[in-house]
Amino acid sequence: MEEPGQAREQRRGRGQQQEQVRGQRGPDAGRTLARIPVEQQPGEHHEGRRKEQRGDGSEAADLAGPGDDGATGRPAASPSWTRRHPGDGRGLRARPAGLSDGGAVALAALVWAGAVVAHRVPWTVVAVATAGAVALRRPLLLCFAAFLLANTLGAAAHAGLEPPATEIYRGWVTLLTDPVPTASGQHVEVRVAGRHLEGWARGAAAGALVPRLSGERIEVEGRIAPIPRAEPWQVARHLAGRIEIDAVGASAPGHPVTRVANGLRRTLVRGAASLPEDTRTLFLGFVLGDDRGRSDLVTDDFRGAGLTHLLAVSGQNVAFVLAVAGPVLRRLPLRSRWVTTVALLAFFALLTRFEPSVLRATAMAALATLATTWGREASSVRVLALAVAGLVLADPLLVGALGFRLSVAAATGIAVLSPALVRALPGPRWLVLPMAVGLAAQLGVAPVLLAGFGGLPVVAPVANLVAVPAAGPISTWGMTAGLVAGVAPALAEVLHVPTRLLVGWIAGVARASIALPLGQLGPLGFLAVVGAGAAGLIARARGRRGWTRLAVAALLVGLLLPGIELRFGVPPTYLVVGGDGELWRSHGRVLVVLGGRVDEGDLLQGLREAGVVHVDVVVCRSSAGAFHGVVADLRRRYGEAIVIAPADAGVDGAVTPADGSEIVVGSLVGRLQVTPSRVEIDVGSTSGDVGGPV
Repeated sequence: MEEPGQAREQRRGRGQQQEQVRGQRGPDAGRTLARIPVEQQPGEHHEGRRKEQRGDGSEAADLAGPGDDGATGRPAASPSWTRRHPGDGRGLRARPAGLSDGGAVALAALVWAGAVVAHRVPWTVVAVATAGAVALRRPLLLCFAAFLLANTLGAAAHAGLEPPATEIYRGWVTLLTDPVPTASGQHVEVRVAGRHLEGWARGAAAGALVPRLSGERIEVEGRIAPIPRAEPWQVARHLAGRIEIDAVGASAPGHPVTRVANGLRRTLVRGAASLPEDTRTLFLGFVLGDDRGRSDLVTDDFRGAGLTHLLAVSGQNVAFVLAVAGPVLRRLPLRSRWVTTVALLAFFALLTRFEPSVLRATAMAALATLATTWGREASSVRVLALAVAGLVLADPLLVGALGFRLSVAAATGIAVLSPALVRALPGPRWLVLPMAVGLAAQLGVAPVLLAGFGGLPVVAPVANLVAVPAAGPISTWGMTAGLVAGVAPALAEVLHVPTRLLVGWIAGVARASIALPLGQLGPLGFLAVVGAGAAGLIARARGRRGWTRLAVAALLVGLLLPGIELRFGVPPTYLVVGGDGELWRSHGRVLVVLGGRVDEGDLLQGLREAGVVHVDVVVCRSSAGAFHGVVADLRRRYGEAIVIAPADAGVDGAVTPADGSEIVVGSLVGRLQVTPSRVEIDVGSTSGDVGGPV
């Protein structure tokens, strides 16, 4: 029998150091595609020489979540430069992309800048610039054209936010978000005649919204009006106006794909019904990014520990979905595999409500898989930059979303800094790897957090190192066992035992972290700590032990100073916290006064940042119903305290003193004016007046 031509070629070139790969079909047929160096070992079969060239899909898994925002516990994935040739399956060296890493970063930066400027450029100019960039294949010209395009698209997006006219509306609306409970009813975003509106419902209308989910349609009656003053988050959500929903009528399930996604969400929620309330809400945050029902106390615990990123769905969840689908995806041809992967990612984004971190992670995964399919180089930096540029062009208002900025900043920190930190940090790899990822993510988000919130928790790196390893198993086990528990509720309690333990561990880390009075780093403190850390790593790399010790000492001093200031500094006697709350301190005693419009989340954050570790007296000035939850959370965090409230408030454990009574807190004296519905207090000092009316 005649020997096949391919076998003859293999036998003839066995002693050579280069293998010539030719296309077998398509436009590359007969043309040399790549020359792959082969290092033959004695007795090694030709087909097994280069295991990394198998093209079995492992490269897609490696690149599924490059530049993750810290939840995976590993740095950005190293790119795989080989793929299977679509004709004969042999290893093919990846071709370099036309845009370098630096060019991709410049493209993303200019697209971002264009979306921020949002100055309308004539479409003719944009078209000419884009055509010229494509024809001349000049990266700088392409970046300039993208800048012009982002300007025009940004201007068009802002123009679409023109406030609607005030009118009575009766008709159908599409829910764009899941209804969120508020102190007075339900809040939801809806689409009416192509406009995105912020919806508010109270009473019976609010009750009718409770079982509804995003993507469903409902018949409403209400009043449409402009938003008095749009906040940045409302602009980022494309909200052009608001609708006060007075009545809710019939409902419809929406698109078939939406029905499937909502069915999965309801199954997971049903399976988690056996978990305690705080554990359940945290679990749903880990696996779905659903923060509805989560208490302000738990949210502030995670914020104070620097763990809020764990409550947002991101690259870790995307990697898990691709890992589960991997056995099926690897059996598909390359192009079908990419199409299926993109469809799966799009469905997961729908399931998790297209949150900014999900958009970033899914876009990166889709681009990385596309690069693998076409044999293009796909470094983490390039994939991240192209993903950001594409997302901002698709929705220029994303640049105003805090969640998107944090996700991009964290992914940038990991992609750029984590490899260097892995090489520089001392210790075993199992410890260095998550530590490097966590530090890189913290350094990446620091500028955004410092600009938006003014400080970084000192405890955050340690809290992340301890808590993050448990986050992955929650997503892995929770998504699979949670669905089984939803289908078979009788098994839910047993199936969710690991979930309860893992969520409890992370929640315990958050509570323990905020109990440590370590304070926050401001901008100057952060720069000092980063400078000391960088100097220490450089000195260690050069073998300068003395300078290394000095840098480590400076680093420790910089980290400990905020806590020392909180512990031994003289705190201010009076602070406004929570918008309508007041904090009074004297000789280690603490008085908290709550107004009817106090925001519990801001109140808890203000008390934590002020270094409050206990509360002696709480005064509720009115009979607002929200005081029940606020006082309960203050007791959970700070222990029992004397609570003074009007008789009509009905706060558990509260006392209503006689009119004209006085309370003494340290050197402070509070004079009370009491009516059935209000308690007014004037705060003074035994050594003189320090406050006046509160």
